[in-house]
Amino acid sequence: MSTLIAMSAGPAIAPLTRLIPGQQIPFGGDRVATVGPELAERFRPGDRLVVVQTTGALLHVPADVHAVVESAVDDATSAFAELASCSDDAISSFFDAFASALEDDARFGPVAAANAKDVGRAIERGRSTTRLVLDDAMRAAMVSGLRAWRDSPSRRDGTVARIEHGAWSVEARRAPLGVVGFVFEGRPNVFADACGVVRTGNAVVFRIGSDALGTARAIVDHLLTPALVSSGLPLGVVRLVDDPTHAAGHGLFADRRLALAVARGSGPAVAELGAVAAQSGTPVSLHGTGGAWMVASGAASAATLRAAVRNSLDRKVCNTLNVVAIVRQSASELVPAALEGLDQAAAARGTEPRLHVVSGSEREVPPGRFERTVEVARAGGVALEPAASILDVEGLAIEWEWETSPEVTLVVVESIDEAVELCNRFGPRFVASLISDDAAEQERFYATIDAPFVGDGFTRWVDGQYALNTPELGLSNWQHGRTLGRGAILSGDSVFTVRHRAVVSDHDVRR
Repeated sequence: MSTLIAMSAGPAIAPLTRLIPGQQIPFGGDRVATVGPELAERFRPGDRLVVVQTTGALLHVPADVHAVVESAVDDATSAFAELASCSDDAISSFFDAFASALEDDARFGPVAAANAKDVGRAIERGRSTTRLVLDDAMRAAMVSGLRAWRDSPSRRDGTVARIEHGAWSVEARRAPLGVVGFVFEGRPNVFADACGVVRTGNAVVFRIGSDALGTARAIVDHLLTPALVSSGLPLGVVRLVDDPTHAAGHGLFADRRLALAVARGSGPAVAELGAVAAQSGTPVSLHGTGGAWMVASGAASAATLRAAVRNSLDRKVCNTLNVVAIVRQSASELVPAALEGLDQAAAARGTEPRLHVVSGSEREVPPGRFERTVEVARAGGVALEPAASILDVEGLAIEWEWETSPEVTLVVVESIDEAVELCNRFGPRFVASLISDDAAEQERFYATIDAPFVGDGFTRWVDGQYALNTPELGLSNWQHGRTLGRGAILSGDSVFTVRHRAVVSDHDVRR
């Protein structure tokens, strides 16, 4: 009997209190990661170690950071339950109050001051401020987004379908999902977008990049919290993880209480966060790698291509044009048009463009572009680089992260089918556009390109608020597979589950 008891008791489990240099940590079922001396030195009793099962990365979450995250998720979990008793009008009132406070110059003053400090610190650290500045345009877009949620129907208990069985029926009804964990880069406007999940009865906990944390704190103190109080919503329904470290994001996504984990930012960081959430059993929506492709066929108008290129390069975001593929039979006419569009986009920004040309396509580009140099703003400062340079075909996988100088890759292909094959192989499978006046070509392109967003002109239309009049939480690519049960634009009204409710009219019915 004692032997049986010992066997059924399972392995002894004790808390992790220390790490030893050289200690091996199993991961992935058949591999091990080794603890380095720096990690071993920093680790203290009460800290957490997250082992990324796809890469073996050892992520350290200090006890104090874990406490901050746990408190935020605690509050959001309680608030989610309370929100079920709040009226749709109260939720609408929250969005209206938040928008009005954001629009009020006096109440916005402390936020503007905090943002100016964030921008100053980012400049001192050599960080990009392209998306950090909360200017009038960003502020107006935030107000517009919040009011769009105010005016949006609730949908948190809407009927999806009804199945009649004569003596009884079943309704499929939308229902809130729960607590949404949200990690995103230093973009203050995403703060307002994340609140959209409240419209459908969800709570949200988010961690913002350290560059914008001061701005986020000011928004919480001066705009968000007063709006929650005035509307009567529970304060925990929108919670900021007030910690600047990456460990806070890791700790948040490791919390199994999340109903959905949403991450936006740079590709590798987003992928790692997604892996942490997925191995914790949390559904993931990732919004990292971007870069749009544009293909021009022999049936393309040079004027259309010129305008489409120009209007896809007004700023660098995920839906910005990254690769232009032109069919060889019309290259002599269309390559100059594409380059003119590139030059016009740069001129509009007061800069010069940067061009990369896939080996074998360079004969279609004027030699002078390869001979002159341009000033290009990089993260490390301004660099003097060739206006055009040659790269291997594998370079089509690179997403150019430019600041002020529009930057694209050009490849000349033999056919639209070759362009589609290259896009499906090297691209993020995200945004694709075909410039062609041939309707049959457009239909074949749509059928064969592996991308959730397909168009016939400029690429920058891919945006929830711009295209669907719905503020977005993020845009998903298909790089790691297609999304289940929803479009690749994730918005607040995408975050729901379905409940089923039976209504029996004849209680003598039985199976």
